[in-house]
Order: sequence, then C-alpha cells, then structure tokens
Amino acid sequence: MRVLVVEDENEMADAIAHCLRRRAIAVDVVYDGAEAMDRLGYVDYDVVVLDRDLPELHGDEVCRRLVAMGGGGRILMLTAMGGVAERVDGLGLGADDYLPKPFAITELVARVRTLARRTVPARPIVLERAGVRLDPAGRTVTRDGRRVTLTRKEFALLGVLLRAGGEVVRTRDLLAEAWDEYYESGTGALRVAMATLRRKLGDPPVIETVPRRGYRL
Repeated sequence: MRVLVVEDENEMADAIAHCLRRRAIAVDVVYDGAEAMDRLGYVDYDVVVLDRDLPELHGDEVCRRLVAMGGGGRILMLTAMGGVAERVDGLGLGADDYLPKPFAITELVARVRTLARRTVPARPIVLERAGVRLDPAGRTVTRDGRRVTLTRKEFALLGVLLRAGGEVVRTRDLLAEAWDEYYESGTGALRVAMATLRRKLGDPPVIETVPRRGYRL
C-alpha cells in the first residue's frame, strides 16, 4: 500500500506519516495543494489523506482534479469543520471518506486500510484521434505508429485535447486541467508547451489554434 498525506500542519502530517509507517505502509508527505498535484502527476497512490484547508491550492480543488484524473486511488478528506453540511460537500466532490478533526490516529489508520482494500486498479481508456494514440496506462504516445516522447506536462495537455473529441478546449480549461498555475502561470508558457507538442507530433499538424477561444485536435 502507498499513501500520500497532504496536510499543511507539519506536526500533524509527520505524526500521521509516522503512525502509518509503523504499520509497514509506504507514505509520502506534502504540505500544500500545488505540491500534491505535482506528486499525483507521476505517482499512483492507493489512498490520499487530504486536508481540506490547504495553502496554494485548496483541498477541494485537489480533490476535483484527482477525481478527474481517474485511477483507482481513494481519497480520505480531513477537515476542522465536522458538520453534516461540510461532510456532504466533501463527499460530493468525490472524496471516498471524511474524517473531522480532531481524530484518533487509530481511527485514521483503520479508515486508510479500509479504503485501500476497496481500491481497484483502473484500466484507463486508450485515446486515439487523427493518427495520435495515447495510452494512459502505459504512458505512451504514438503518431501514425511512431513513438513520441513527451514530458509529463505535454502528455497531460495532449490527453485533455484528445478527451475533447475534436471540440475546442478553452485556454483557461487547459490551464485548469493540465497545468500547474502555481508554478508556471499564464498563457505564454502554455503557448510554448503547445508549440513543442506540435513539433514532436510532426507533420501534418493536428493541433489547431482557434483564435480567442483555445485549441482543438
């Protein structure tokens, strides 16, 4: 089992990690939402212990993006607000379980183990359009049978465009779904990445810029 703990209170995060590791559970720890999304972009976790009130990127948004990414990992959301309305909101975002603070660490460990048992590895659907084939499971891309090597960010951008099925994807949606705006914000960096992605995919071009709207494949 591998667990990601996302908690901005360092002492609490380290205490949770310590208790899980004592039970032979592999644990990674990050302290803000932006760092969590970066880690989740290249590591598959069985369970994510996610604080709701995070700096940089709110826990609600981390939860939304993680659910949108797909995969079999489960989300245990933590919050200082333990009312029914807050629990309903958290579960409505896609969290699998909800634990109000303060909590007993033994209960958290039990819930993590329960969620891990419910984790079913997902088999992502292979995306294909205009000779471009993206395999999320194997993290591979081909163009007319030719292997194309992409960075993690380029892979994410291409995935968003392919999932749109030929529809225009607005620039702001690309930034929200495939870009870490807290590290590199703005459309300028996106244009550079899109130009590199076009070059790697080769001719004839398959990614179209739609003026004042966005991009489509």
